[in-house]
Amino acid sequence: METAITTQIPVTLTEGAIVEIKRLMAEPNFDSTQRLRVGVKGGGCSGMTYVLGFDQTEKDDEFFEIEGIPCIMNKSHSLYLYGMEIDWQGGLNSRGFTFSNPNASKTCGCGTSFAV
Repeated sequence: METAITTQIPVTLTEGAIVEIKRLMAEPNFDSTQRLRVGVKGGGCSGMTYVLGFDQTEKDDEFFEIEGIPCIMNKSHSLYLYGMEIDWQGGLNSRGFTFSNPNASKTCGCGTSFAV
């Protein structure tokens, strides 16, 4: 497996996102061999959607760590995500992770789909 360790962190996590991710990692059945995958996939109303979830490392992934959170990203995805900030909103009306991507030329109303 060719996982590269990168010295540049391609994305940032707000304090709220860090707290929520660490809470999820502390769940009793969490698989500690998994890392936080940050990425994109085709789809959504604007062309691409964000991927955020725990996964095993795959070929061509880059590894980086943020505040003790092991993260992975496919090398080809950094072009679309470099400089992005991930936040956690815990309110009643808008609960979940949000993405602020400086590379997005267009986003959809729900905030999970974008175009570059």
